[in-house]
Amino acid sequence: MGPLEIKRKIKHISLLMAYVLIIYIIFPNDAYAMHIMEGFLPFNWAAFWWIAMIPFVIVGILSIKKTVTEHPSLKMMLGMAGAFAFVLSALKIPSVTGSCSHPTGVGLGTILFGPAAMTVLGMIVLIFQALLLAHGGITTLGANTFSMGVVGPFVSYAIYKGAKKLGAPLWLSVFLSATLGDLMTYVTTSIQLGLAFPAATGGVMASVLKFMSIFAFTQIPLAISEGILTVMVINVLSAYSQKELRFLGVFTGKELPIKK
Repeated sequence: MGPLEIKRKIKHISLLMAYVLIIYIIFPNDAYAMHIMEGFLPFNWAAFWWIAMIPFVIVGILSIKKTVTEHPSLKMMLGMAGAFAFVLSALKIPSVTGSCSHPTGVGLGTILFGPAAMTVLGMIVLIFQALLLAHGGITTLGANTFSMGVVGPFVSYAIYKGAKKLGAPLWLSVFLSATLGDLMTYVTTSIQLGLAFPAATGGVMASVLKFMSIFAFTQIPLAISEGILTVMVINVLSAYSQKELRFLGVFTGKELPIKK
């Protein structure tokens, strides 16, 4: 990687950091809880989402076990994918009472290890944030995992594979995967909140649309930023970790490092 490439990457990272700083200035620190906060969902809905996420977690554990058994050298990259999701999803911006907007970081892990593995990583991230940062909660872990660890990754994976199948360049496939996976996480959160708190007039659909419209104000620019950052990370990995990416089926060797 030449000096010009390094300078361009530093510029991109600086712009992203400036964007995050501006968001924090615009939205003060009296933020609501991360994700859907502890105790916010009625018991029946909290239990429902717990039950819904468990099969995906089981499949994810088996997927991770298979990957690290066949390629033990990928453990560090697996941890990196989890850390990426942890850091990005800890950048909270107030949005809907009882929730907030933030990047999810699930696109990267999904592209590398598949959606099932990212379900487990997402759940672990959410547990640490609930216990250590008081973001989210244990009762709402099922709902938060289902939106960020199930729907987000599976949408990201479908978009990524679909874009590549259609012949899209790698950078565009990665960008669309991370961006749309992030957005679908919040569509799911809006549905979860709408189901739990239907509007007096218009019922569930009116409530869902209201939540989505509020989330959109902050989530659309965040999703685009996450897409750009994920492209940058894959760019670095494609330059320095081609062997690992070949193991994972992400990089065949025919592609050049992403230029974006």
